[in-house]
Amino acid sequence: MKNLHNFKRGMGIGGWLTNYKRFNVLPLEHRMKITEGDMEHFRTYITERDIEYIASLGMDHIRLGFDQIVIEAEPYTYRKEIVNILNQFVYWCEKYNVRPILNMHKAIGNYCDIPGENGLIQDEELKNRFVELWKMLEQEFSENKDVVFELLNEVVNNDSKGWNSLARHTIDEIRKFNKERIIILGGTEWNNPPGLDHVEIYDDEHIIYTFHCYAPFEFTHQQGVLSWTNLYYNRKMPYPTDDIERYRDFHRLFGDENPYPDITRMDIEFLRNHMAPAKRFRENNPDKILWCGEFGTIRHCNIKYRENWMRDMITILNEWDIPYCVWNYLSTPNDGNKFSLVDDENRIILSEELKKIIQGNL
Repeated sequence: MKNLHNFKRGMGIGGWLTNYKRFNVLPLEHRMKITEGDMEHFRTYITERDIEYIASLGMDHIRLGFDQIVIEAEPYTYRKEIVNILNQFVYWCEKYNVRPILNMHKAIGNYCDIPGENGLIQDEELKNRFVELWKMLEQEFSENKDVVFELLNEVVNNDSKGWNSLARHTIDEIRKFNKERIIILGGTEWNNPPGLDHVEIYDDEHIIYTFHCYAPFEFTHQQGVLSWTNLYYNRKMPYPTDDIERYRDFHRLFGDENPYPDITRMDIEFLRNHMAPAKRFRENNPDKILWCGEFGTIRHCNIKYRENWMRDMITILNEWDIPYCVWNYLSTPNDGNKFSLVDDENRIILSEELKKIIQGNL
């Protein structure tokens, strides 16, 4: 692939231009509106110093999530100030030799963590707005070959045919302007590994394929407040552990079928089995690049367990020759799924061991 450098290990930035207005405490009529307080946050939350620090951790790319409602003032009209912020981010990345990835994290009609806030794939107007936004960004960054476009963070449903159609239309429109823009494409089912089985494969060397991993969910999202099941179960979860009953109890509480009938330990072998579709994708498509674009653990999880899980994840990805991007640099104080890897106040990595692990020094 031409122009593909700085794509081995990266870090995501969430909470700056994404994950806005999605809490149930907000009345429905206010969930898609941006206030002056929001704009103040966008102007100040991430600075050049943050990009410099991420680069100092050994990261060679940064995945920046943005929400459609943040960049789109109204249908087909875009906030120039937000576009300028994206340009400033790209400039900082160039300065510190890290590759910028622009990721549509929340599209109107596709909110991966709000039930009912969906319909992108079924709504022609929403699809048109989605495509036009990406065309605008291609024109904005037409002179910068290093900027990577990631079309959509996590497609919520399993309508792979519908998503493949929208993705192809978007890619075709971008290709009218730029034949070599590197574009990242993931699957349905929240971009979990099984979604890779249904992604359309392109005869295009500038397409990268992606998946996410947050398994087991009751560990990575333990006691989180955006998933009512984890909030209700409300137990601290260890990793690795022989206490498999603690994991089974989560599913018993909700009357689910036992997802762990044949294992007695929660450890790296479970993760290998869970991510088997990614390994299969690599084997079936040896000429394609597969990237694990997001994985992590909620901040209040015990730091040693966070390190253990991250170490196992990166061990597997290295074994399978899959580049990766950890989630997340820093979450906003009000983020219900706070996955920060740095301290809120001093913005320094939470442990030296965690730093070594994300660098791939296992």
